[in-house]
Amino acid sequence: MTIVEAIKIVMEKHPQGITNKEAYEEIVRLSLYKFAGKNPSAIVNGIIRRHCYGLDFPTANPVKHFKIIGYRGKKALYALANIDEINSKSLNKKIVSEELLPEEKIQKYYNEHLENIYSQLIDNIMENMPVFFERLIVDLLLKMGYGYDDHSGIVVGGSHDNGIDGVINEDKLGLSLIYLQAKRYAQKNKVGRPEIQSFVGAMQNIQKGVFITTSSFSREAKEFAEHQQQKNLKLIDGEMLTHLMVKYEVGIVSQQSLKIYKVDNSYFE
Repeated sequence: MTIVEAIKIVMEKHPQGITNKEAYEEIVRLSLYKFAGKNPSAIVNGIIRRHCYGLDFPTANPVKHFKIIGYRGKKALYALANIDEINSKSLNKKIVSEELLPEEKIQKYYNEHLENIYSQLIDNIMENMPVFFERLIVDLLLKMGYGYDDHSGIVVGGSHDNGIDGVINEDKLGLSLIYLQAKRYAQKNKVGRPEIQSFVGAMQNIQKGVFITTSSFSREAKEFAEHQQQKNLKLIDGEMLTHLMVKYEVGIVSQQSLKIYKVDNSYFE
């Protein structure tokens, strides 16, 4: 029996969805497969993701068996996919793809690649400790050019942070500061107006603040931030966060660059 077959058997017993860790534990409990690797739980996670519909990263397998049907807290819930539905969608994608020009195909697959990177970034953030996310937002602001040097940001999160997770010094004397707040929420949990109000209160006499979350903000939270008269407040949701991480290369590495060419007709005239 292969690992994929073992995972399928487990998922057949859990149509309501199961996390990758639970799938591994169930395989071991039922003695469906004997693992030889040093980190078998990670092996199961990798195989599920490679065969998961919608996760089309470079090392993904074209054959899909699983799909994400929801989340339990911060963990994705996987279940068996409807093969006929997947094949139908794949056929439609192939037909559309064949009608595209080569440069359009490149752009299409590049966009799909980016969407997968964005998803993987959120997954990795959610699987780490909260203090990691606090360090990440400080690193991101520094990479974006805020602060007077690469060491002008500090993490102050913890049980006694008074609602402030990070501080960016914009000048060497600390006369201009940016306060940071980080909320590592699951996508379904929106940041509401009360959290923004608490952050504004914690800023005290500091005028600039950035509130970053892995999820999104409620309409009331956005309106409260937009109508601030005393503070310069910026809200960054999970989508903008991952876009900024890619743009400023925080948590990712660039593998290769690709130039797209066209014939210069004016040269031949």
